[in-house]
Amino acid sequence: MKKLTAEFIGTFWLVLGGCGSAVLAAAFPGVGIGLVGVSLAFGLTVLTIAYSLGHISGAHLNPAVSIGLWAGGRFSSKELLPYIAAQILGGMAAAAVLYIIATGNGSAIGNFAANGYGEHSPGKYSLLAALVTEIVMTFMFLIVILGATDKKAPAGFAGLAIGLALTLIHLISIPVTNTSVNPARSISQAVFVGGWAIEQLWLFILAPIVGAALAGFVYKYLGGKGK
Repeated sequence: MKKLTAEFIGTFWLVLGGCGSAVLAAAFPGVGIGLVGVSLAFGLTVLTIAYSLGHISGAHLNPAVSIGLWAGGRFSSKELLPYIAAQILGGMAAAAVLYIIATGNGSAIGNFAANGYGEHSPGKYSLLAALVTEIVMTFMFLIVILGATDKKAPAGFAGLAIGLALTLIHLISIPVTNTSVNPARSISQAVFVGGWAIEQLWLFILAPIVGAALAGFVYKYLGGKGK
């Protein structure tokens, strides 16, 4: 339960910090943080939780990460579903808190930082572009995670590498899909938006899982079996 509680809190922080920055601060008149600020916010949530709760649960904060670590032989199958449940619940709790805050000045939630393609992509990118983006970005994210946490990697720097990797991923892909690479993050926002966000949610569950699983198998093949 300590591990699951840590995953709940960590995913809560990721969604509140990352999506919160997008919803509340990205376009704030005159001093908005913009795309770069939102990208940094997502990276900073992972960086801070990796060093504060990583020693308890591993700080997966993402069902795709748990699946990728499982595929790479780093994570037990019996823990997989409980971790995923804790992550989704943590994301949902953060979205609920963000909803209360975001509507506190009478504003509508708008797209609520939900992920989308086609008309709901920030740059109007196609379903295919979104699918490729999410698979490739999650694949590279897991390659970085698996490599940085390998026993042969320099000790103590994994959190920094992973946080910076997530920042870079957002810098690349926010214009395409609003960046998911995390089904828990996508589910939490889509539930509050409803409609189109729920209809398109399948892509932001499927693509990160595919990318993460591929990365797990590829890194295992490369010989990175250290834990």
